[in-house]
Amino acid sequence: MMWFNPTNDRGKILIEPHVIDLVRGYSQNHHDSFESGGILLGYRRDDHLHIVDATIPQLGDKCMRFRFFRRDANHQKIALKRWKLSGNTMDYIGEWHTHPESMPTPSSLDMSEWKKIYGTRQAGMVFLIVGWTGSIWLGVGLGQCICQATECKDITI
Repeated sequence: MMWFNPTNDRGKILIEPHVIDLVRGYSQNHHDSFESGGILLGYRRDDHLHIVDATIPQLGDKCMRFRFFRRDANHQKIALKRWKLSGNTMDYIGEWHTHPESMPTPSSLDMSEWKKIYGTRQAGMVFLIVGWTGSIWLGVGLGQCICQATECKDITI
């Protein structure tokens, strides 16, 4: 899937299909499902962001019905390993998690937590939320704001 990067007029965000399938696999489609999440890994290619992998919830994470807290150090260990194996080119691109709603939107807690991440970085960071129907909210945080991305329709690679 591809989105227009709202923080860069020329940039696109490409997320590999297996990553979309992976995160959608954690959709909260039962009344007792917990939120899940992880980090997004990929490449910064000029104006474009290319997401090729994601971590899944780890044992030390806190998963609740309406909250997910990424606490396990394995996410960082996985990112560092991928960084080294890629010759220092695969990067931490952002975060993903699920919401128990059909059309997900960021909560005020999401926005404040994400600002801690993107507010100190020079490059845009991607934030993805998966709803119970598999619908996706995608945004990019840079500087002092986060902007929702729009999906590129009818564009082939």
